Amino acid sequence: MRRLAVFAGGFSLGVFLAQYWLREGWILLGAGTALGMGFLALLLPWEWRRRVVILGAAMALGLGWSWLYARQVQRPAPAENTKTATLCEYAQKTDFGARAAVRLSGVSGKVMLYAGEELLSLEPGQTVTGQFRFQDAGRIRDEDVTTFTSKGVFLLAYSRGELVVGEGTRGGLRWLPVRVGRAMVERIQLLFSGDAAGFMTAILTGDRGEVTEEAYTALTEAGMSHILAVSGMHCGFLMALVGLLLPNRKLQALLGIPLLAFYASLTGASPSVLRACIMLSLPLLAILVLRESDGPTSLLTALFLILLVNPFAAASVSLQLSFAAMAGILWLTPKLYKWWIAGKKRGRAVRFLAVSFSVSMGAMVFTMPLTAYYFGALALIAPLSSALCLWAAAWAFIFGLSSVFASFFHLPLGALLALPARLAVEYLLLVARLLSKVPYHAVYTANPYLKYWLVYVYILFAAAYFAKKTGWRKYGLSLVLAVLTLALTVRLGEARYDNSLDVLVLDVGQGQSVVLASGGTFALVDCGSANRWKHPGETAARQLAAMGCKRLDYLSLTHYDKDHVSGVTGLLERLKVGTLLVPEEPDDAGLQREVLSAAAEHGAAVRFVTREECLDFGKGTLTVFPPLGDSGDNERGLTVLVSAGENDLLITGDMNAAMEAKLLETYDLPDIEALVAGHHGSKYATSQALLETLRPETACISVGANSYGHPTEETLLRLARQGCDIRRTDLHGTIHLAWNQEDSHG
Repeated sequence: MRRLAVFAGGFSLGVFLAQYWLREGWILLGAGTALGMGFLALLLPWEWRRRVVILGAAMALGLGWSWLYARQVQRPAPAENTKTATLCEYAQKTDFGARAAVRLSGVSGKVMLYAGEELLSLEPGQTVTGQFRFQDAGRIRDEDVTTFTSKGVFLLAYSRGELVVGEGTRGGLRWLPVRVGRAMVERIQLLFSGDAAGFMTAILTGDRGEVTEEAYTALTEAGMSHILAVSGMHCGFLMALVGLLLPNRKLQALLGIPLLAFYASLTGASPSVLRACIMLSLPLLAILVLRESDGPTSLLTALFLILLVNPFAAASVSLQLSFAAMAGILWLTPKLYKWWIAGKKRGRAVRFLAVSFSVSMGAMVFTMPLTAYYFGALALIAPLSSALCLWAAAWAFIFGLSSVFASFFHLPLGALLALPARLAVEYLLLVARLLSKVPYHAVYTANPYLKYWLVYVYILFAAAYFAKKTGWRKYGLSLVLAVLTLALTVRLGEARYDNSLDVLVLDVGQGQSVVLASGGTFALVDCGSANRWKHPGETAARQLAAMGCKRLDYLSLTHYDKDHVSGVTGLLERLKVGTLLVPEEPDDAGLQREVLSAAAEHGAAVRFVTREECLDFGKGTLTVFPPLGDSGDNERGLTVLVSAGENDLLITGDMNAAMEAKLLETYDLPDIEALVAGHHGSKYATSQALLETLRPETACISVGANSYGHPTEETLLRLARQGCDIRRTDLHGTIHLAWNQEDSHG
């Protein structure tokens, strides 16, 4: 078993090296180096020789396999032509129609097909024929994307014209798990309602699309979002249910292995689910063949099998978090539980708390750096939320699954079993909402010092672990030092924004969101993104929290385009807003109604700007100018000027050159120190007249991956000729400008 673990670990290490550290031209050289290392190991003493030889050979195999696999699936996208596609799943609605994963003959892996809403009426196994335009799924608009490739999708296909629908093999057994999943969703809608329906759909089928913004926000902030993502925890609940129904271990193994495989297919076979199913299947298989199984070997074997099928899965966030959590549980949880119990008899409640605490801390020990890196947050309240909610999550899953399957045979019985599941969900959401309101329940990497604190904490506890002294006092001292230094880190982060005027142009992709702060007063101008993988409301709320903002005084929306307002609902869920400043005229897409509804729900006062508004703003003033045109949303937008002493910054939204000229004619604007370039750097905005009149020293362009060519060469040249210091969120990330009263430069 140890040799198997070494081989699986070496292969996985080779794959990760190929995915993250070695360029394509260096992968084969790396494989040769690893193989050479294995041969040199023949010179080592016998007890080390075998392991190093296996490790070197396995690394070489992992690197070579990654190289071969990439050459197979990353071929140039086929030209636009007529193809027949077979649907692998039920389609999902998008802003412009629908999408579904499909298979195309002659194409490796799956293809994500984007088409009209006619896809929504089709079933897995059916075929569609049409004219398609193809695009590499790993690189979209000059931006590397791993969302698709880590799931085995290497091409995106866009329908060009009408699709011809065929019958295909939609009734085959191959599509049974997907059809059962859809039937389960329909039953959940019958048995549950509101937040409970979305919650149960997520934990039973893996579809989180019905979870409300409010519920998701509360669970995320309380460190409980992992409950929604089907993973090893849910597979463990499933096997616990099997254990309750079948006390015989061989029967559990005979039923459990195919049941886990079916459940993985039903929930989308994400890497975290596959990891859990493989790890749970190996001990069951060991029961059938009368062999022993150990946790580390099972973990590494699961990783090996997943990466063998798709090396690009190494870039999956769910895979990395799942394996990191399981590694921590295997290594640390037994030690923590033993310390908690300390060889004494304890009551059930104490043992349950010990298990909850030990599992939570074990999972966090390796996932904290990943969570901070990928999501920009550390949920400090997570150990408490796990202790309070682990039992309820199990209760909700077991009774929810039982109620759904019972309802297929007798609906009243299913409704009866759904009652305890509904109560468990309500309890979970109540706890999440309460814990998410606790001050400093989470800290965010928008505070740049937090990453240094995290490194310090790991060094601190590693030193305690390897210290010669025995006992747990050294860990207690480490914990006290960690808490004290965290308090200092938070305070230093807040003090960083204690200038007369701080401006942060947030990196929200192709959109705009600008934080303004002065003397403890906070404002946000716009909160939106056109890039679906960005979360502008969450980004803005976390940046404001890192600045010490407990209440946002002003939220001003220049206009109602999606790339300026899509994050408003998420922001209002996370942060109290005092006054919302918006244009009075409704927009073409009807987004004003959504914004005003969200503001009313969260108690934000709404002020329609129909004339110049001059507001006190900390150590300066905030001036909001009304719309100057009426032809389209961009002309019906607001303009914002923030001033502190001799320092001024202007935000024009998506205003074009004609409206800029009208702005200069209508209002007496000062020379400004900084300008947020209009319309994300469009050639029709940030005119020469505006630049020559206001003479900005710094120009900030809020831009991300887009198909419009923003920022355009014309705009960049105008800014350069004016002598502006050009800063772009797509190149520099979030831009921070700061002035003090005596300063004339940022």
